[in-house]
Amino acid sequence: MKKVIGLVAALGLMASPLTQANTAITVSGSTSVTNVMEVLGETYQQLTNQTVEVQGTGSSAGIRAAKDGTSMIGMSSRDVKDSEVTADTKEIVIARDGIAVTINNKNAVSNLSKEQIAKIYRGELKNWNEVGGENRPIVVVTRDAASGTRGAFEDIMKLKREVNGMKVSAITSSAQVGNGNGMVKTIVANNPYAIGYISLGSVDDSLKAVSVDGAAPSSKTIASGDYSIARPFVLLIKEDVDPAANKFIDYILSEDGQKIVEAQGYIRVN
Repeated sequence: MKKVIGLVAALGLMASPLTQANTAITVSGSTSVTNVMEVLGETYQQLTNQTVEVQGTGSSAGIRAAKDGTSMIGMSSRDVKDSEVTADTKEIVIARDGIAVTINNKNAVSNLSKEQIAKIYRGELKNWNEVGGENRPIVVVTRDAASGTRGAFEDIMKLKREVNGMKVSAITSSAQVGNGNGMVKTIVANNPYAIGYISLGSVDDSLKAVSVDGAAPSSKTIASGDYSIARPFVLLIKEDVDPAANKFIDYILSEDGQKIVEAQGYIRVN
């Protein structure tokens, strides 16, 4: 069984920068986690002179990198399956994030139910006039199969079906695929009839996030459970990882690190 670490007491950082940088801390995985991890890494490097290298390769790749030791730290934006890790793999939840269902700013629709969203993604609802919008076809945008955001979205929205004893995606085959939050944002921002889903922390003025069952996505509604399309941000390490990686994670879970998490639009865990 994998080991799940709860909140770790933050260790104090050294009062003065290190005179020599240690071996770079390598971090790879979820593109959603990458956004906040880059800020955390840059801040930590300024404080300690410790290099932190962050790569957005997708949750599945990040889990494998931590398991294989090709990265000191893996990042996942979905729950990790027991079968994906070994007994000496540890998981640390550093934040929680909402998955925002986004549409073009020109679209008058402002609220959808989870059932409506699921039906749109299954291809059962095909026109915006079926959910209170214009008489225009809905352009469905999803993420690539290795995306942690997609995995979490499919699990939460029950968008899986069984074929020959195997669970596969139930998302319509006509959906456009965006590789990363940025590409999904670009597609939705440039198509008045598109719908997509991205990390809440990636939402900006180029598109709008709809309310789901009457609850707008926000830190408050996610923490209260009113907005239910949410997932954890998970880091994975091996038990024998370089101590520098553990020190960086201690910083992320410290008050200063969690303030950065919150400032970037995510839900802190302590």
